[in-house]
Amino acid sequence: MNLGMVTPGRLRQVVASALALGALCLQSSAMERWAALSQIESGNNDYVVGAAGEVSRYQIRPDVWNQYAHTKASWKNPMDSLAVARGVMVERCAQFERSFHRPPNDFEFYVLWNAPAQIHRPSAGVRKRAGRFCQLIQKESPA
Repeated sequence: MNLGMVTPGRLRQVVASALALGALCLQSSAMERWAALSQIESGNNDYVVGAAGEVSRYQIRPDVWNQYAHTKASWKNPMDSLAVARGVMVERCAQFERSFHRPPNDFEFYVLWNAPAQIHRPSAGVRKRAGRFCQLIQKESPA
């Protein structure tokens, strides 16, 4: 959402959702998830633009970026990109939890990021990248 166009009531609702549900979705290996996601999506390149116009290290579609970014956010700024990516995933994880009554595991987290409509039956390509995502997280997690 573009925060310049959000009503105060909607903003409070989003913040409350982030606080209540964000911790569940983004817990345990939260930073490892973001590092792995950035690695898979862009090789940690803040300046890459995807074939469909995706921007930032997380390869966020322009329509999604515009929906979640504040007015002065730059997709070339890693902190802005992370804030937008987190905003996207708070909502997607909340929807997942309402449907499945639990937070997504790492595999499901990646599917929610990359192909949320495929959460029940991810394509072979999405499954392969989700598996790589999980491997990266396991390598980065403390033993």
